Amino acid sequence: MSCTTSEKGGKKYRIGFSQCTGDLSWRKATVDALQRELAFHPGAELIYRNAGDNSDLQVEQIAELVHSDIDILLVSPNEAQPLTVAVERVFNRGIPVIVIDRKIASNKFTCYVGTDNYSIGKMAAEYILNTFPDTVNIIEITGLEGSSPTSERSRGFHERIAHERRVRIKASVAGDWLQEGAEAALLKIKNILAPGDIIFAQNDPMVLGAYEVYKSLGYEKEANFVGVDGLPGPEGGIQLVSDKIIQATLLNPTGGEEAIQTAFRILESEPYEKQIILSTVVIDESNVRILKLQTDKIASLQTNIEDQLALLAEQKQLYRSQNIVLTVLVGALVLVLVFGSLSYFALRHKKKANKQLAVQNTAILNQSRELMAMTAKAQEATDAKFNFFTNISHEFRTPLTLILVPIEDTLAASSLSYIHRNNLQLAKKNVLRLLRLVNQLMDFRKLELSKMKIRATENNLVRFVEDITESFSKTAKKKDIHLKVEAAIPEIKLWFDINMMDKVVLNLISNAFKFTGEGGFIGISISRSAVEGLVRIRIQDTGTGMTPEAAAHAFDLFYEGHEFSHHSSGLGLALCKELVELHHGTISVDSEKWRGTCFEVTLPEGRDHLLPEEINTDESNFRMSPDVGIYTADVEPVVLSKPENEVVAKDHSLLIIEDSAELRAFLSDKLGKRFEIHGAATGNAGLNAAYDIIPDVIICDVALPGTDGLAVTHKLKNDILTSHIPIILLSSRDGIHQRIEGMKNKADAFIGKPFNLTHLEETLNSLLSNRDILRAHYTSKLPVEKRAISLQKTDRKFINEFTAIVENNISNEHFGPEYIAQEMHMSRMQLYRKIKSLMGYNVNDYILTVRLQKAKFLLLNEATTISDVAFKTGFSSAAYFSTVFKSKYSITPTEFRSNNEG
Repeated sequence: MSCTTSEKGGKKYRIGFSQCTGDLSWRKATVDALQRELAFHPGAELIYRNAGDNSDLQVEQIAELVHSDIDILLVSPNEAQPLTVAVERVFNRGIPVIVIDRKIASNKFTCYVGTDNYSIGKMAAEYILNTFPDTVNIIEITGLEGSSPTSERSRGFHERIAHERRVRIKASVAGDWLQEGAEAALLKIKNILAPGDIIFAQNDPMVLGAYEVYKSLGYEKEANFVGVDGLPGPEGGIQLVSDKIIQATLLNPTGGEEAIQTAFRILESEPYEKQIILSTVVIDESNVRILKLQTDKIASLQTNIEDQLALLAEQKQLYRSQNIVLTVLVGALVLVLVFGSLSYFALRHKKKANKQLAVQNTAILNQSRELMAMTAKAQEATDAKFNFFTNISHEFRTPLTLILVPIEDTLAASSLSYIHRNNLQLAKKNVLRLLRLVNQLMDFRKLELSKMKIRATENNLVRFVEDITESFSKTAKKKDIHLKVEAAIPEIKLWFDINMMDKVVLNLISNAFKFTGEGGFIGISISRSAVEGLVRIRIQDTGTGMTPEAAAHAFDLFYEGHEFSHHSSGLGLALCKELVELHHGTISVDSEKWRGTCFEVTLPEGRDHLLPEEINTDESNFRMSPDVGIYTADVEPVVLSKPENEVVAKDHSLLIIEDSAELRAFLSDKLGKRFEIHGAATGNAGLNAAYDIIPDVIICDVALPGTDGLAVTHKLKNDILTSHIPIILLSSRDGIHQRIEGMKNKADAFIGKPFNLTHLEETLNSLLSNRDILRAHYTSKLPVEKRAISLQKTDRKFINEFTAIVENNISNEHFGPEYIAQEMHMSRMQLYRKIKSLMGYNVNDYILTVRLQKAKFLLLNEATTISDVAFKTGFSSAAYFSTVFKSKYSITPTEFRSNNEG
């Protein structure tokens, strides 16, 4: 129960009422009766729901009322059968249920309040038979099909007239309790309607609808009408009889008052009846006047009661308001006393607090002075570090130049060997890369010190961009990249500092070449918007693109997103942004992973946005950047010379997984004499190559695009196909934590960058030598005599599975590598390479050796024929077995048995 205690000590209940429909006058009268009776129970709450003649909706509304924590449910079912389950569910939860007017199809309810609908139908028949002694032609209008009042009233009516031969039912139609429904139903059979008909409708709205139809046909004076309900008020049954529109109506009490009275008896645990049947009476011209006077008097009394209740509610509200004001005044008085006391004590403590604050302020001032002094010293130290950094960066240029010039002179010589030429080309390329980084660092220092000022001149931007793009034309041809410049008009005049803007354009084009593979596209477009007063340079490529996170941080200084950490210092794009903003322009990026990138530089037209000191009218200062070679060399494809007589046959295969094309080419050149070299630029490409070729050894960089080297190592070392392959990890981060992480992923060696080539070669030799020792140890005796060896767990599992398959099929003459590969879920080529690497055997040779060893055992330990031995070891005939045995051991099987007897 959800009831709560009221102010007077009584109980406050929540009563839920679910009605089939609230649109009919009788249904509205039911709700009015409920509320009239509730006026005598102040504090009780009525929650009302109207289903609108929809059984499904009424089921949902009943569930909603239960969730509203009601104490009792009043329900007038729309239809008996569909509502039975819903009412039973409420009743089974222990909530009392009072069914009003209409019944359900079970007895699982607390109480029924309503009239005996069977008696109403029977009483209507009695009235018609007694009032009209002659032959009677009746038109019956029933209510909603499926509702209990419809079926019970119809049954009582028909049973009473069943044996009366003078009575004929001309038609029985359904009006669904509505005036409009009755009118529509009768109009469908208007051809059989006649002046002398007697119309019996199961409620007053339908009998009024029948009257209107007969009136439209001109039969209303001769026809006789009998209804049910007997409600007061306009268009109620009592008024219709009083106005002589209908002959009679049967009183059908709503039961609202009785339902509320019974509800409170149930809630207060007082005695009550299971069935409360309300009395009914025929209302006709003999008693209508008295009943009308009574109902009018009741309505007047009800109005007075409601007025008195409203006045009482106002008085209660006034009492509450005054009570609240009094409470507030008393509370305010108490607060005044409390705050007065607090103020007194606060004044006493304030003096003490002021003294303490004075002491603290003095201490804070002293600390502030100390902090200012420390900040000044820190700033001096920072400036000293930056000055040192700038100076040493500047000093780098001289030694780098002295390195670059001899390299270029030496490369010009025609007598260089291919090895020396390759080494010098790589050295030159990386010297230029260092020069580019030094220049960028120095430019940033100038920007920080605000020493870099633009000196803008008016230039043709289209010609300027075309000249810079031409510097990359050879690189584009070598990398098979389509490079294109487009301009809306051939000449766009713009004020900019060419010594700064060439660094921006060079950097962006160089960046596009870095991330665009062979067969790609790089497009530079220049457009002018006269309306906006802006010029736009767009550099678009079809390269690898960036993730949204990387694009958001593309212009951050020293940012190393996953896409850039392998190819970028984090300087170039940040410098571009600073230089563009010096020109009062903007730079933005639009990129999508694996679809390409587009950088857009926007510059304002004219020179009104420039300060006077930013304008240079001396065109003699025009010069192109001398650093074009630095940018183009950084994206030049690696083309290393090869000796004319290159050795083709190699003992071992080597897979190099390295995203740096230069380092990959360098290692291929240096290790290509001994190894069959395979290369991959990404982790995923490396994994695919490893599974495809099953190399003898792998060199893998840790920092790779996409899947990194640690993940590659972990996957290969935990796969039975590739677990035997030695893996050497390379990393520019050579700390102990990186080494430990590499060992956790089962790497065989970890070498930091920069590395010594001899050290790398000896590491390869050691790993391969150790692999050969293990293999020899494993196969030192008979292949079938398996022993525990120091191989990895996955390799031991592989070999055990392989040898078990061979031994279990040794007698099958059709058994071969294809069957083994199928059983072990790998390709035939992968099986050959794995067995060759681990055991040094060809698969067919291994099977043959096992068969011969098994044959030797049978010859020595079983008294069987040579033919049986051949059959048990999978040879197709004794003659073939003898030939193979003699070829292997230089003795026939018979001679072998004879020599070893005794």
